[in-house]
Amino acid sequence: MSGVQSTAGDVDVDLRQLFASLARNWLRLVLFSVAVTALAFVLTSLATPKYRAETRLLIETRESVFTRPDGSGENERPILDEEGVTSQVEVVGSTDILKQVAKKLDLASLPEFDAASEMSTISRLLVIAGLKSDPSELPPEERVLKAFREQLTVYRVEKSRVIVIQFSSADPKLAAAVPNAIAEAYLDFQRGSKLESSTEATDWLKPEIADLNKRVRDAEAKVASFRAQSDLLVGQNNSALATQQLSELSSELSRVRASRSAAEATAQSVRQALRSGGSIDAIPEVLSSGLIQRLRERQIQLRTDIADLSTTLLPNHPRIKALNSQLADLDVQIRSEAEKVLVGLVNEANGADLREKQLVADLNRLKVESGRVSEEEVELRALEREAAAQRALLESYLTRYREAASRQDRNYLPVDARVFSTAIVPSEAYFPKVVPIVGAAFVGSLLLMAIFTLLQELFSGRAMRPAAGARVTPVTQVAMPVRRAADLPEEDAPRAWVEDEEPAVAVQLDTADADGEPQTLVDAQHDYDAQSDSDVALEPAAEQVQAPAHGGISIETAAEKLIASGAARAIFVSPEGDDAAATAVLVAREVADSGLRVLLLDLTASGAAAGPMLDGGRYPGITNLLASEAQFTDVIRADHYSDCDVMPVGTADPARAMRAADRLPIIMESLTTAYDLVVVECGPADAGEITRLVGDGTEVLVSFLHHDDEIAYVADGLRAGGYEDVILVTPVGHDLPTTPEPTRSAA
Repeated sequence: MSGVQSTAGDVDVDLRQLFASLARNWLRLVLFSVAVTALAFVLTSLATPKYRAETRLLIETRESVFTRPDGSGENERPILDEEGVTSQVEVVGSTDILKQVAKKLDLASLPEFDAASEMSTISRLLVIAGLKSDPSELPPEERVLKAFREQLTVYRVEKSRVIVIQFSSADPKLAAAVPNAIAEAYLDFQRGSKLESSTEATDWLKPEIADLNKRVRDAEAKVASFRAQSDLLVGQNNSALATQQLSELSSELSRVRASRSAAEATAQSVRQALRSGGSIDAIPEVLSSGLIQRLRERQIQLRTDIADLSTTLLPNHPRIKALNSQLADLDVQIRSEAEKVLVGLVNEANGADLREKQLVADLNRLKVESGRVSEEEVELRALEREAAAQRALLESYLTRYREAASRQDRNYLPVDARVFSTAIVPSEAYFPKVVPIVGAAFVGSLLLMAIFTLLQELFSGRAMRPAAGARVTPVTQVAMPVRRAADLPEEDAPRAWVEDEEPAVAVQLDTADADGEPQTLVDAQHDYDAQSDSDVALEPAAEQVQAPAHGGISIETAAEKLIASGAARAIFVSPEGDDAAATAVLVAREVADSGLRVLLLDLTASGAAAGPMLDGGRYPGITNLLASEAQFTDVIRADHYSDCDVMPVGTADPARAMRAADRLPIIMESLTTAYDLVVVECGPADAGEITRLVGDGTEVLVSFLHHDDEIAYVADGLRAGGYEDVILVTPVGHDLPTTPEPTRSAA
């Protein structure tokens, strides 16, 4: 049975007592720290001093604007990104470079680089025991490289193109000589790589250039041969002769057509002037005739003479008549000359028409020729493109070959790195640092010993003190009415409880105290537990009457029945209201104590079932879930006094929540899937009101404190509503814990 967990054994850590242990054990702390410090001082004094030196390389492009290959601009230089610099770090520490440096400095002859010659006694014993490999089994070269790598550090400075080469040794001169030798070997390696690359380039370009020369000659020969066979003569502006002639004939035809149109228009205007007898002086072509101009001048002169003689002579004078006769002949001559001009214009128009026809014929012929030439020019251009591509490739190869050959001959191979900081002989050893090591040993040992002392004091229990409020006054448990052994049914039958029809003292579980203040079920139960033996009169078992025929089963029996039947839902109806809501709580805790996953869903209006399980706190619950204000993880909480989970009523508006009551079956189905048993406390309800809660594996139970006609009426109503197996359950006679937590409530 789920009981209330006692806090009488709750304790707190007494920090004052805990840290006072340090003062009590100060001598042990100091002695231990001094011993460790002295040991550290001795070890650092006996340690061989180590010296460290470093050389710094800068990875950059060493090509200048004067030596850069022709055609490569500033933006075409190789990009030395982070990956490229990291790759150079690996090259610096490569085995080939280390072998060259080791051979150059004769490191194999130094005892520092021969682990087999400097083995300590402990190391020899470990080798004999097989716990350590024998260094003498390795070749001398590998032993040197292994010791070399252990003392060498090569890394890239973050966010830069600087490579640092560090080397540590017991010899300060060797510590400075090794990184400088590695940097020099690296530059020689890079220079040799570039020389090898240039040699390979010239060896590859030479036969390629010879082959390209032959292919360029063949391509250009094909172009010339095809041009001659196709009669594709080139005129001005590198265009075909037929195309150029076609363009010229088109221009000439346009000019002839314009001339013909102008001649026809002028002839038409002269013809109209002659037919209508109008003046022909306004026609430019007539006026441009030299003869007509002279006749007009003569005409003007005669009119001037007639005007002069008319001042002295009469009109019938022979002289004036002769002049008038000459003037009339001049008009006839002028019209005759105008007609000749008209004939000339007509002839000019006819000539232009004939010229136009001839040009049109020539133009049509050239169109056909130009079409043929255009088709052949397509193939010619393809041959020319091939020849141009081969020529461009040949020229680029020749340029690269000359550059590679010149660099190889002049031995100019700039390395993309330079040493900007060489290693110098260090004057001070970097290891061991006596003061920092001794100080760290003292502080560390003091701290470790203090922690050990605190843990020892804590685990011994001397630093513990009772928690606040842990001491409580024992509460006398009130005995419940007992059962008559003669009236007890079989194990599987419902257990009847018996009490006197008129008990001396009735257990009051009203929801109001003596002052009229609201009192919860939890408070009423505490009042019940606090009653003394003198206030309760229990009848002897022999004088008790038999239980009613419709008596209820106990909490334990109800829990056993739910577990045995494998019920998934237990619907509790409490006709007496909040007073009997404790039945669902006790049954849920009893089932949870058996190891099943149990959830209690509180559907009472006042939250009487979930309140005692959560110490009266108001939390989101089923109303918030129905109103879509919370999720399952927000509304499910743990019972403070058992392994049971609780879903309280909630804090949302009940009216708003009931508008979504259709979601209740879905919620019940989800809870049934997640839990072995879902206990629902409905309060006073009938068969119709619990319809949405019923599903597969449902047991309906009626909880009561006093069996009367109302309880029987409710049970009969549920049976009439389709729930035949209605179980009556009562908490009366259930043993309650005698030492509840002083700061919590127990249902």
